[in-house]
Amino acid sequence: MNKLKYFNILISQYLNILPNCLWHNYRQGCIENSLRPPFFTQTHFIMFDFLASEEVPDVLSSSPRTAADLDGDLLDTYSKTVSGVARQVSGAVVHLKVQKPETQQNRQRQAPGGNGQNAGSGSGFVISTDGFVVTNSHVVNGATHIEASLPDGRSFHARTVGDDPATDIAVVKIDAENLMPTRFGDSNKLQVGQIAIAIGNPFGFQYSVTAGVVSALGRTLRTQTGRLIDDVIQTDAALNPGNSGGPLVDSFGRVIGVNTAVILPGQGLCFAVASNLAKLVVGKLILEGRVRRGMLGIGAQAVPLPSKWLNALEINTKGGIQVQSVESGGSADKAGLRAGDIIVQFEGKPVDSIDTLHKVLDEASIGRSISLWVLRDGNLKSMSAIPAEMR
Repeated sequence: MNKLKYFNILISQYLNILPNCLWHNYRQGCIENSLRPPFFTQTHFIMFDFLASEEVPDVLSSSPRTAADLDGDLLDTYSKTVSGVARQVSGAVVHLKVQKPETQQNRQRQAPGGNGQNAGSGSGFVISTDGFVVTNSHVVNGATHIEASLPDGRSFHARTVGDDPATDIAVVKIDAENLMPTRFGDSNKLQVGQIAIAIGNPFGFQYSVTAGVVSALGRTLRTQTGRLIDDVIQTDAALNPGNSGGPLVDSFGRVIGVNTAVILPGQGLCFAVASNLAKLVVGKLILEGRVRRGMLGIGAQAVPLPSKWLNALEINTKGGIQVQSVESGGSADKAGLRAGDIIVQFEGKPVDSIDTLHKVLDEASIGRSISLWVLRDGNLKSMSAIPAEMR
């Protein structure tokens, strides 16, 4: 039996199991609207598997197939995709065993005779043959010792190249040969509903795989530093303790995110830093060891503006940043800012939240004069400040 004839039989047997009235109504509707009936999703998957095979299977040659049979084919294709990606990427996944100085809280929990170290673990993934490994900042930040274990059983001391708590991304390096690096995908091309596969080392076990879908895009997540990460992927692929820093990959094995957090009260909502943001941060960490950001040297909080000020001053924002304290000798102090001032514009852009102020104080703002519009005693005042680099 040739492939074309076999495929025709496959189509006809699939349509035969549909309720006759359903298929008739569907077909008649397409004819009336001059539409060509498309193939069904299940048929697509079977067709692709069939055309890629060397031999014609005899599963349809003897008896008609049921809907359960076709669902099984679809599930089998999904399983093959997940297992294939796991084989492709697992060699790049690294288990990180971390030692950190114990905190006061951990000291109270530690049994007598402890070594004064706080042990933890996480995951990472190799991105280059010369040993650069991406992980989470909260996994390795402040570590005194990092041990990286590869799936082939080799273990290496890892040193921190750089970490960025503001995005929860870090890079460590191991001196190893014959590594199997993975590659980043383009997170801007992601679509809600597409397959997402998380790989990591929960509880220090050999790599584990969980699969789900991209549940949402463009989420925000607050880090331990108080800053917001803007480009965050939400997924229902389960993340367990120890999965932090591992890769979230698509059906082609490309890294689309760095697993970072689980919100357990939210029915296990899982989040990953999108790959495009991660690539940008990783590049800066490898080249410079840090991500540069500006600072004004103020303590501040977001406040709403009275409506009488909005109407009288024609300000195109409903809130501002009220200065609570000014660092002596800092950028704001040199610019003449003082406690009680309300910053309403930064370089002509409204600033009505601390998160907005964080965003505009980027690397480009460091060392150059920027214009501020400030409310002081009910009057608008134009000022200039030169942000310093945040250390």
